[in-house]
Amino acid sequence: MSSTVRTAIVTGAARGIGAAVAKRLAQDGLQVAVLDLDAGACADTVSAIEAAGGKALAVGANVADEESVAAAVEKVATELGEPTVLINNAGITRDNLLFKMTVDEWDSVMAVHLRGAFLMSRATQKYMVDNKFGRIVNLSSTSAQGNRGQVNYSAAKAGMQGFTKTLSIELGKFGVTANAIAPGFIETEMTAATAERVGVPFEDYKKAAAAQIPVARVGKPDDIAHTASFLASEGAGFVSGQVIYVAGGPKD
Repeated sequence: MSSTVRTAIVTGAARGIGAAVAKRLAQDGLQVAVLDLDAGACADTVSAIEAAGGKALAVGANVADEESVAAAVEKVATELGEPTVLINNAGITRDNLLFKMTVDEWDSVMAVHLRGAFLMSRATQKYMVDNKFGRIVNLSSTSAQGNRGQVNYSAAKAGMQGFTKTLSIELGKFGVTANAIAPGFIETEMTAATAERVGVPFEDYKKAAAAQIPVARVGKPDDIAHTASFLASEGAGFVSGQVIYVAGGPKD
């Protein structure tokens, strides 16, 4: 095991899955840049990491904006350390049926998920190549296999899988791995908002989802954090180009 202190960037890390991943990587001994649209929103995640003895930096950035990404990555490299672990977690939903979906609802989801992952990966890969070590973990979803009312989100998450596999091919010879995690139902503010949108109490919504999951419960952000921890580790150097479904059982 290397004694090198690695620096990770986790996007969309102010709350939910991103916050859980950031805290877990800090627990693993990494320095963590907690990146979200508003740096102030990252305060709770940063405070939790520092209270546990870790080192973290709040960074505000729009992952869909090229200049914002470049400035954010440079800030991390200068103030925290050269980033060699990247978790592309930032994401939004703009759910609607196809005939109701606006171009803005389509474009905004594509911009955050796909353009964001592309810009962040492109900006950080040079540090990974120079250090001959890198870990890129992209958040996909079981929705990549199709989900009613999410033609934009499903397409974006399916795109993340192809993006991941291509990164693994291009960057593997430099000691850089790329993998994707495809969560199923995870209990977050985002799924709570979905329940509210469809007019179902969140507890009922979770209960209905759990009934369809082989392990008979919905997922927690920590379930994803544990998986990201492994994929970001030194020991995962021979795991690349994979899509790992963390969904409590097989997806039909």
